Amino acid sequence: MNTNSSTDRAAARIVAKGKGSRAGDAWPFLAGCALLGTIGVFLHEANADPLTATWFRCAFGLLGMSAWVILRRQTRCLLLTRGGAPWVLSASMLMVLSWALFFGAAERISAGVAIVLFHVQPMWMLIFASLWLKEAIGGQRVVAVSVAMCGLVLATGIVEHTANGALQPGYWMGVAACLAGSLCMACVTIIAKRLREMPAGILAWWQCAVGTMVLSLWPMQHGWPAWGMSWAWLAGLGLIHTGFAYTLMYIGMARLDTARIAVFQFVYPAVAIVTDWLVLDQRLSGVQMAGIVLMSVAVWFAERGRQG
Repeated sequence: MNTNSSTDRAAARIVAKGKGSRAGDAWPFLAGCALLGTIGVFLHEANADPLTATWFRCAFGLLGMSAWVILRRQTRCLLLTRGGAPWVLSASMLMVLSWALFFGAAERISAGVAIVLFHVQPMWMLIFASLWLKEAIGGQRVVAVSVAMCGLVLATGIVEHTANGALQPGYWMGVAACLAGSLCMACVTIIAKRLREMPAGILAWWQCAVGTMVLSLWPMQHGWPAWGMSWAWLAGLGLIHTGFAYTLMYIGMARLDTARIAVFQFVYPAVAIVTDWLVLDQRLSGVQMAGIVLMSVAVWFAERGRQG
């Protein structure tokens, strides 16, 4: 009788420990998403053209990621296998393209709205996960992401701007760039899932290395930003929003299923909208606030269903 009781208590501790670790698995990914939500401030203060900003993000991101790899003594992991090289290089090109599309979109629409629109990608991810990875996507997750997408539409303010005829020229080109970039980003996330055995940060290192090399001629031919604070803000894009944030996100991606990642990514645009409001004084309407609330409820609903 005592033996059974001890066994039951041990089993309960194991179950509790398992639940705790699953809850903790999400924190690196959530922290990375929250950091990325502040990128609009850095981009606004840097005042650089899209490809120059992309190059700086890659170059300084490469410095940060190199320090990470060296400190963790993972330099040997940078060597690519014949089977893994095509996937890594494809993901790197797609990520650099998505960054350039985002920075280009932010010139035509606000960075906060661009970030929000970029997050149509969870829908792409659910489709790709079902078709390519053969992952079972529960009905509750589909409902949660669908509700979050409705929240996104409201949070952008597109409905209000369209009704008032207040859309600026080039707005829809910015929207198209966001949709194309979100498709690239979703593909990168799916590829990262296939490369889950690769240590955290290695894929981000390659993305920064490829971007630095491919775009190296652009700032040389079109001119460098003025020395001073502009360089500091651009360095932040690489060191903070790439080196640090993406390392956290890749650590989280290796521990989370695709459907959970799809829902948690809504933290990024929610933080971006609030940051634009508090720092750049881009006020949110009641409809936009309702959209953020809707996104938050959808994330809570999906996570509650998973824990249950």
